Amino acid sequence: MDSKERALKLLIVLSRANRSVHDTLQDNISIHGLNLSEFAVLELLYHRGTQTIHSIGEKILVPVGSTTYIVNQLAKKGFVNRRQNPEDKRIFFADISGRGKVFMEELFPQHAVEVEKLFNVLNEEEQETLIETLKKIGFSADATNH
Repeated sequence: MDSKERALKLLIVLSRANRSVHDTLQDNISIHGLNLSEFAVLELLYHRGTQTIHSIGEKILVPVGSTTYIVNQLAKKGFVNRRQNPEDKRIFFADISGRGKVFMEELFPQHAVEVEKLFNVLNEEEQETLIETLKKIGFSADATNH
């Protein structure tokens, strides 16, 4: 297998692994009435506190328009509070509500166990190597795009 064939195979294997992990996590989260994007926002607010809509989008890698929709959906479910910046009406903040906090206190430990199960197929050294390898690929791709 030459370099191009290996790179293409790597892309396919990486994409399939990503899809499998995504689908497994989505199945586990959807039981609780959320999708992965909603869970990502809740997890961010649970662990990092109040955020602007813009910063949420940057951190979970979702466009601002989509982030606004996700936050609105979570607000309708009673999991987050939204408020406008009184000094700059263009800026909105989101924070986790009491209901959202209780929900995450129950759900997040279960989620962490499921994630651990997914990666237990690798030993500790393999996990560390994979982390560093994926970072290297990500940094290289970012450098190529800029």
